[in-house]
Amino acid sequence: MWRLVGSLALVLLLPACSASQHRAEVQDPVGDELTVGTVQKEIRIGMSGGEVAAVLGSPNIVSTDENRREVWIYDKISTESAYSTSQALVLGGLVSSGGAGGGVFGKNAGATSSTQKTLTIIIKFDDDRMVRDFAYHTSKF
Repeated sequence: MWRLVGSLALVLLLPACSASQHRAEVQDPVGDELTVGTVQKEIRIGMSGGEVAAVLGSPNIVSTDENRREVWIYDKISTESAYSTSQALVLGGLVSSGGAGGGVFGKNAGATSSTQKTLTIIIKFDDDRMVRDFAYHTSKF
């Protein structure tokens, strides 16, 4: 009896392991390079545009302010979705008036999860094209 219980526990744990494996296989490690931590650690007032581009890459938007000074905007939105399914073995069954019924049958279950993250970075340059100010905003929902 204990072997059966142990085997069932193992069968029920396997889908949980495979769900985390699936998530690792579909994640994009390149998309995680632009973070608030990178901005806080690497971006400094007085940096050149080339130095900023080396750290953060090319901006999504290049604009100018009211004094015609350059402003770079990095706008990143990411969505992560995960779907997990599992099949459980169920022992037993219904007892009918004609005798005991039962056996082994399967039951499917599933769940989905979705998370969105946004990161906006604004780099303002002075007349000499050096960073004069920067700001960032992040959200997760």
